[in-house]
Amino acid sequence: MLGTLGIHKFILGYTKEGIIMLFITLFTAGYGAFIIAIISIIEGIIYLTKRIENSYKPMSTVKMVGSE
Repeated sequence: MLGTLGIHKFILGYTKEGIIMLFITLFTAGYGAFIIAIISIIEGIIYLTKRIENSYKPMSTVKMVGSE
């Protein structure tokens, strides 16, 4: 449910993409949610399998616990 609203994009710092996903879902009266849900599942798999060294701007600025 939250993936179709683009919440994961806001959490990761991609505000523009999150707003686009949110508007697509809302302005299509939920019919666009099916397409956004498929995109969200694919992105979720990518995020879960991505190595931290290969992460993009918002994730690379996060400091890991114990690293100095």
